[in-house]
Amino acid sequence: MHGMTINPGALPPEAEALRAEVRAFLAAEMPAIPNSKRCRNWSGGDPAFSRKLGERGWLGMTWPKAYGGQERSALERYVVLEEMLAAGAPVGAHWVAERQSGPQLMRFAPDTLAPKIVPRIARGEVFFCIGMSEPDSGSDLASIRTKATRRQRDGVDGWVINGRKVWTSGAHRAHYMIALVRTGEKSENRHGGMSQFLVEMGSPGLTVRPIVNQLGEHDFNEVTFDDVWVPNENLIGAEGDGWAQVGAELAFERSGPERYLSSSQLLLEMLDAGDPADTRQAEAIGRVVASYGTLRQMSLGVASMLARGENPALAASLVKDQGALVEQAMPDIAHALFGGQAVPGSDLDYAMRYTALAVPSFSLRGGTREILRGIIAKGLDLR
Repeated sequence: MHGMTINPGALPPEAEALRAEVRAFLAAEMPAIPNSKRCRNWSGGDPAFSRKLGERGWLGMTWPKAYGGQERSALERYVVLEEMLAAGAPVGAHWVAERQSGPQLMRFAPDTLAPKIVPRIARGEVFFCIGMSEPDSGSDLASIRTKATRRQRDGVDGWVINGRKVWTSGAHRAHYMIALVRTGEKSENRHGGMSQFLVEMGSPGLTVRPIVNQLGEHDFNEVTFDDVWVPNENLIGAEGDGWAQVGAELAFERSGPERYLSSSQLLLEMLDAGDPADTRQAEAIGRVVASYGTLRQMSLGVASMLARGENPALAASLVKDQGALVEQAMPDIAHALFGGQAVPGSDLDYAMRYTALAVPSFSLRGGTREILRGIIAKGLDLR
């Protein structure tokens, strides 16, 4: 690859020791969680489960102890993520906060917002949502129109926000949003004039409306801001630096193993249902397992880049793009192998139906396939 080498990652001994610990925890916790929840994987949340992880020190593992973290390695964190995703654990409540909001606050508001909020994320007490997409913006974040205007309230300097955000996953269960809004007029630099704010979800004037997806589930929301006031200290970083900050945040969003482990429950059901004597099944499932092995090495390479302090944006885009292709092919493979054979209402039947309806979103969330391939092409000097 032009100008970049992704070395295969290797896990240190302490990471494998931790894996045994996590597996023992999951062996005790997961039997009570039905297949219908395991299939939701990291999009399904359970606040009580998140608090249990916080108690064990498995949230914010790499963060400084001053912020409630454990100062453990990125590769140890990777092991915890990998085991949770493979088991279909209900980690969705804390996912956004732990993956990107906490690091964002520590980096850009280290002395103001981070000390108050980040330790609570590490305890599994506080959940976040992402305020980027808007109804008329599509994937073009530079065209956002939600606007913040300076205004005092009761003698306190602050901002009033007006506008709308859409496809806001988890907004109905979040305590905070990190919102990208316009604080300056559009200019020749279309990426200028944007800033990020920390918004409390219970703020007066903020309305969360559910968007029910084709699975009949409520994950997405539309969030409307009608004169929502936020104090000046809730400005994250410097005014006008929002675009650069979002770039840093999206690197976190695209770099985890969740980008290829969202359909793992269907693979497990296929392995359980498969007939060892059926060579057609063995070949088809073997190809999927081989793809998982390759994606895992790529994903581990990204984790190793993070551990070395390198920017994984290009490598992460590759993993997410290829991971979505593998996952989106799996319902068709399952149907070809087991269609008409799965007992109605069985775990295999449920996983097949659920995953078939879920996978179209996998190449949208966290950056569309077209956006990712644009990043890859640019990173390889192809455009």
